This record gives sequence, C-alpha cells and structure tokens, in this order.
Amino acid sequence: MANEVKEIGEIVWVDLTIPNAAKVREFYVAVTGWEADEFKIGEYSDYVIATPDKKQTVAGICHTRGDNASLPPYWLIYIKVRSLEASVDVARRQGGEVIAGPRQSGGARFCVLRDPAGAVFAIIEGESGY
Repeated sequence: MANEVKEIGEIVWVDLTIPNAAKVREFYVAVTGWEADEFKIGEYSDYVIATPDKKQTVAGICHTRGDNASLPPYWLIYIKVRSLEASVDVARRQGGEVIAGPRQSGGARFCVLRDPAGAVFAIIEGESGY
C-alpha cells in the first residue's frame, strides 16, 4: 500500500489507534497473518503492519497516547490531497470539523477530520515514507 506513489484522491494509509495496541496487534497478526514491526515513539512503540512476506506495509496500529490521545478507536483512512490547507478550509465550510492536526509525519502533513455525518477520516499531503 505505502510502497508506491499514490495519486490525489487515493487512500494512502490506514491506522488503528487504541489504548492497548500490543494486545490488538497480536489479534490482527493471528487473524490475518500480518507481521508487525515496532515503530518507536519516545518511551513506547506503535506498530507498522506488513504482509506476511514483508514486501508491503499495509497499516499502522497505534496507542492512544501523545498526539494520538484524542483519536477515536476506528480504522482511520488517510486520503491524499493536493493542498492540506485548502482541503481543511473546504471541509470546515462544508460542515466538517478538525479533530487533530495538522501534523507533520516524515515528508507528509496530515489532519484528522470528521465529516458532517460524523465519520472520521484523515487527509494527507506529501509522501508519508512508510
């Protein structure tokens, strides 16, 4: 998923942010066959999830801590946009709200939004580097 350049409008990443990422990581590894590698975040680790052959990273499983403390426990999709600022502005005018961000992650900037119906998603500008 993240090992190739994505176009504007494509889903470029998926994260699950939850209180006990290690326990839930093991659930998904057992159920799907995914492999998990630690991704250090200061004093704890989140997890980068890959296909069983480790040829493709497919998701992240993260703790609800630090910058992620306000995120709900959903599978969060990241949609690539041309301009983060312009998309956030349009989202607000169309009845959406910013839940978190904008934030920097490697060569990308992202923002978590809630649409007018209450669904949560993220927009991302640039390349995440996962």
